[in-house]
Amino acid sequence: MDTSLAFLGLVEAQPGHGYELKQRYDEYFGDAKPLAFGQVYKTLARLARDGLIEMAGMEDGSGPSRKHYRGLPDGRKRVIEWLMTPDAEENASRTNLYAKVVIALLLGEDATRILNAQRSALLDTMRTLTRAKQSAPLLDVLAHDQALLRTEADLRWIDLAEARLNDVKETLS
Repeated sequence: MDTSLAFLGLVEAQPGHGYELKQRYDEYFGDAKPLAFGQVYKTLARLARDGLIEMAGMEDGSGPSRKHYRGLPDGRKRVIEWLMTPDAEENASRTNLYAKVVIALLLGEDATRILNAQRSALLDTMRTLTRAKQSAPLLDVLAHDQALLRTEADLRWIDLAEARLNDVKETLS
């Protein structure tokens, strides 16, 4: 997730001061990618410097004055570009698990044990996600569903890799 663009999207959706924006960020994304207060203010400063948001005023409170930020047309344009750009997987065809299987085969180790250990961990993850969905708010259910489907895909790959281990081992010899 691009933290800066997600944060910019929050400013575009509803202007506010740093503390309010961090609360909204934490509500929607904090479980997956926590954001420290220092990072909030650095991000706001960078977005303002780049002409994507502006300070729209100051609010007095019990502590220091709070800067109120709002989006600018270039900011909205940048968020829309980000929204419409498909995410590229990070070299998804060569994962860490793939590398472990290849190296295990090259070393004459039991790649099935590696696949079984990963399968077990993924099944535990699926159980945890399924339990978490049962009492979760709808936004969390949506996030858990994506994680579950990715986990299912990894499990299918493990099954396929296991079925091909002997053939792959021969190609490496």
